[in-house]
Amino acid sequence: MEHGAKKITFSGRVQGVGFRYTAHRIALQHDLTGYVKNLPNGCVEMFAQGPADDVERCLIDIQRHFEGYITNVNLEDMPLNQTYDRFIITF
Repeated sequence: MEHGAKKITFSGRVQGVGFRYTAHRIALQHDLTGYVKNLPNGCVEMFAQGPADDVERCLIDIQRHFEGYITNVNLEDMPLNQTYDRFIITF
């Protein structure tokens, strides 16, 4: 199974609505590692890695859950980062 990593930036009404906690829960359901954090500009950044199919399914689940809140999603392929052994919320 091919592994992949993505940095995802979500914009829209994504702060103050439980986005990080929900994204964290969904990422754990997909056995991903990485982080999710608020950015000063009002966006949320997520780094997710694991089996490539699970990263994609996680992204789809988050977008479905926050339909109407997310106005833009920016995806960037990243190298795998062995620093992360779990998925965390950073502040």
